[in-house]
Amino acid sequence: MPTEATIASVIVSKYADHLPLYRQSQIYARQGVDIDRSTLAFWFGKATYEIRPMHDALLAHLKKSFKLFLDETPSPVLDSGSGKVKKGYFWALARDDRGWNGPEPPGVAFTSGPDRSGNYASQILQGFEGILQVDGYAGYNRVLNLRDNAPIQLAYCWAHARSKLFDLTQRSVALIAEEGLKQIAALYRNEKQARSTSA
Repeated sequence: MPTEATIASVIVSKYADHLPLYRQSQIYARQGVDIDRSTLAFWFGKATYEIRPMHDALLAHLKKSFKLFLDETPSPVLDSGSGKVKKGYFWALARDDRGWNGPEPPGVAFTSGPDRSGNYASQILQGFEGILQVDGYAGYNRVLNLRDNAPIQLAYCWAHARSKLFDLTQRSVALIAEEGLKQIAALYRNEKQARSTSA
């Protein structure tokens, strides 16, 4: 029977130290402890079930914020029953107001989904109203069109916008792109001066 500390160690080793379960099983075996990968997977599944209420509470708490970030990234997922890997997505819903001495501590909740569709973003955001910072992915526009969602205002990421302008200047396609980079640089200077002061 594993202790809570053992299960926590398995989870931290997998996600923080990037040790897959089969490798953890090999490490235990070198220490004379025979724990099959399937046993570690069972512990892992049981732990995720047990902490689900905490995850739900974290999501609900974050959605009370007036400004959040949402981003998705691809991740390989085992295609159940086939023994093969398919593409899935991790979604991160985050708050970090430290830059302006905001009252709330930073926080992030991860969810997973089968794709990066705007439908999934809308499901994650149910009950949130406020400013949502996103990259330029058009799928996020869907959250503006759903009647079920409370009012959401999208704020797009300057770094993503700047990279598009930078690409244009490298190819000398549009001279106005250089002016855009200068304007963004001026905003970054202002932001640097304002950082860590109150809103």
